[in-house]
Amino acid sequence: MEFLKQYLLIAVVFIVIDAVWLTLIANKFYKSQLGSLLKPKADLKPAVVFYLLYVVGMVVFALRPAIEAGSVGLAAGLGALLGLIMYATYDLTNYSTLKGWPFKVVAADLAWGTFVTAASVTVVYLIVG
Repeated sequence: MEFLKQYLLIAVVFIVIDAVWLTLIANKFYKSQLGSLLKPKADLKPAVVFYLLYVVGMVVFALRPAIEAGSVGLAAGLGALLGLIMYATYDLTNYSTLKGWPFKVVAADLAWGTFVTAASVTVVYLIVG
């Protein structure tokens, strides 16, 4: 039951912060950088799968170790590291395999993934830790 509570809390925090980024900031940026690579309308099913899986990773690999250690700094640090690794997996793979994948997108996504994951884990740690 504790895992479910942590999972739901981190899901809400992450989705809210990420939604602000995606709708207010990144939407225009991605359109300007990726142009014709973008679908006219996003298929949300893969995005939902990503969110469901990624939240598990945040709880298992960042939040729970920080709670066990009793360290908000560890929550932020592990969250940042997880975000960097996960977003790098996606962006650096695209950068190495797709024509026209801009480095500006790589840099923005790595910074965003690091921040949003660290922030989400830290906020939830402060609530439940």
